[in-house]
Amino acid sequence: MKIALISSQLDPAGVNISGEIRRILECKSPVENGNRFELIEIGERLIHAANIDRKTDASLIIFLSRHSSERPAKVLTVHATGNFREAALGGKPESLAPAAPEWMHAILRELTLNAPPGYRVSYEVTHHGPTELEKPSLFVEIGSTVEEWSDRTAGAAVARSVLTAVPVATIRAIGFGATHYAKRQTEISLKSGAAFGHIAHSREVEFLTPHIISEMREKTGAMVAYIDKKAVPAAAVTRLAGILQAQELPVLSERELVSVSRISWGTWQQICTLAGQLGEGLRCHIHALTGFGRPVLVTLDPTLLRFTLASGEAEFLTGLETLQVVHLSSPKGPVLPEFVTYAELAPLVLHDLISLCVSLLSIKQDASVEGDHLVIVRKRFDPGKAEELGVPKGPLYGLLMNGQAVEIEGRVVTPDMVRFCDIEKIRIPGLERYV
Repeated sequence: MKIALISSQLDPAGVNISGEIRRILECKSPVENGNRFELIEIGERLIHAANIDRKTDASLIIFLSRHSSERPAKVLTVHATGNFREAALGGKPESLAPAAPEWMHAILRELTLNAPPGYRVSYEVTHHGPTELEKPSLFVEIGSTVEEWSDRTAGAAVARSVLTAVPVATIRAIGFGATHYAKRQTEISLKSGAAFGHIAHSREVEFLTPHIISEMREKTGAMVAYIDKKAVPAAAVTRLAGILQAQELPVLSERELVSVSRISWGTWQQICTLAGQLGEGLRCHIHALTGFGRPVLVTLDPTLLRFTLASGEAEFLTGLETLQVVHLSSPKGPVLPEFVTYAELAPLVLHDLISLCVSLLSIKQDASVEGDHLVIVRKRFDPGKAEELGVPKGPLYGLLMNGQAVEIEGRVVTPDMVRFCDIEKIRIPGLERYV
C-alpha cells in the first residue's frame, strides 16, 4: 500500500515529524510493514490543501500537523477532517472527508506506546479542512505550543507510530457527544477493536441533520454508532437514536463495543438476527463468549428463570459473566429465557444456566429437591391476617414485611403470625445433576 505523508513548510510540527520520518527511512527502506511512503511538502496550510490526493497515486493520505489549543497541553492526536456546519478553518460547509478509521485506531495505539513522558494521546473530534478529498485521510498532530511542535522526541514518537502502525480487523464506528479530545471514544478504542472515524462534538449534536449523519456513516464506512449519553442531552439522544434507526445503523454502548470486539463481526450479526426472530427491540448482552461459531438459541425454563431473578437478579447477571453466552433483554424484562451460544457449546451452556439458577435458589430461597422437582417454599405477608390481628395499615405493615415484630395494644404480633406459605414446584429433568 502506498501512503502519502503530507506536511507544510508553514507548520513547525509537520516539519519536525517529516524530518524524523526521513531520518528513519534513510537508515532503512522507504518500505515499512509492506507499505511504501511518499513524503510531500507543500507551501500552504494543510487545512486548505483541497484535492491534494489527486497529486499522488497513494491510497491513503496522512497529514503531519501541529495542534493548537486555547488551553495548551502536551498531546499527540489523530482525527478525521470535515465541517458539520460552517467552514471556519478550510474545506466546505457541511462536508466531510473520507475517514481512515482502521489507520487512526492503529496509529492511536502506537502513539500510546511511543508517547514521551508528559504527553497524552487521544482522538480529536472531526473539525477543519480539507474536505475536498476522495481518498481516505487523517491528521496526526503534536500539540499544543511551539515548544511541543519543535520537540524532536515528540516528532520521533509520531514518526515511529506512523511507520509501524498495522491496521487490524476492527468495528468501524461513528461517535456522538464528546469534548474536543473525545475522551470516551479514545478510552473505548484503546481497550477494544472499535475504530472511530467521524466524531461529533457535543455542541454539534443538536444541529446534525439526517443528511450529515448519513455522510458521517458513509465517509467512515461505519458498522455501528456510539452515543456518549453523559455528554448529550436526553432529548438529543432520543432524536439521534431515531435517525440512526431509520438509517439501520445499530447503536452500541461502551460495554457492547468492548464485548463485541471479542467475537467476529459476522458472528455478532448472526446473533442479532437470532434475537430479531424473537421480537423487535431486543438487546444482546455478550458475556464470556469469544471467537466465532454458529450461534444458536438455548431456552431456560421460564418459571425457573423468573424465580431466580426474583431471588437475586444482580447475582444471576454476575454469574453469567463466566458463561460463554449472550443474554437478551427487552423493555419489558432484563433477561429473557432465550440465550445465545455456539452450537457446539449449547448442551454445556444450558447445563451451566440451570446449575446457576438452582445454586442461587438454594441459597436465596427455602428450596428442596423431590425427585425431578425443585420445591420452593416462599413465605408471604398476608394483609388479611394482619387485619384480623388488629394491625392498622401503614408503617407497621412494613415492619412485619421486613421481619420485625410489632406491638398492638399490649400484644406482640410476629412476622410468622401474618404470613402464609406459597409452594412452587419446578420440574427439572435430571435435577440430581445440578445439586
